[in-house]
Amino acid sequence: QVQLVESGGGLVQAGGSLRLSCAISGSGFASIYTMKWHREAPGKQRELVASITSDGRTNYADSVKGRFTISRDNAKNTMFLQMNSLKSEDTAVYYCNWPRGVLGNYWGQGTQVTVSS
Repeated sequence: QVQLVESGGGLVQAGGSLRLSCAISGSGFASIYTMKWHREAPGKQRELVASITSDGRTNYADSVKGRFTISRDNAKNTMFLQMNSLKSEDTAVYYCNWPRGVLGNYWGQGTQVTVSS
């Protein structure tokens, strides 16, 4: 059974940093897929924050470019999101996502990030 487990969220002051992790278990094939981080703020739709291909190419939402860095360790089946210069508008529940096409679309349970101004 595939499971995605996020960790690393918490409360941080504006301007601070957090590093989120997403550990993938139950499958050894995550390394060949694009992985994504999404977030959902109160009262807003879930939005794509960043994505990373199997060979490390990255893409970011305009709102986080230059502040967030997505990375992955394929050997450890883990994905990361380094978040710097955090702003109050970054407050949200952050989810890791593994879209496997017809094989399924897997989500973690989410980790809360709260940025105090």
